[in-house]
Amino acid sequence: MWHYSRALFWRALAIISLALGLLGIPLPGLPTVPFILLSAWSAGKGWPALEQRLLTHPHLGPPILAWRQNGVVPRRAKYLACGMMLLSVLLLQLSTAPLLLKLLLPCFLLLVALWLWRRPEQVTQDNDYDKTD
Repeated sequence: MWHYSRALFWRALAIISLALGLLGIPLPGLPTVPFILLSAWSAGKGWPALEQRLLTHPHLGPPILAWRQNGVVPRRAKYLACGMMLLSVLLLQLSTAPLLLKLLLPCFLLLVALWLWRRPEQVTQDNDYDKTD
């Protein structure tokens, strides 16, 4: 029973995150890649066939593989993510949210942005295998 419930949880998470990722394609402000990455990860836990389908998809597969193999985040995605974080902070400052949230969230998002910009932007070829001694 536990195995069935666990597989059902991972499958549900994979489907929900895939649906949110696909909705993010036409909707501005809803991120696509993080949800697709979450979908592939959770599918790997409970739905290997979906994971394989995502990995071999012509448009979705390359970003998933680049992330898994090298932690790559394309520059365009970095700009978009930072722009969305900045917009969120600006809207938060104009809202009636509690002061503590208005102070802490920008600090947290700044840390996220710093982490994000430290990620590689493309796969670097390591030529150590080509060298001869």
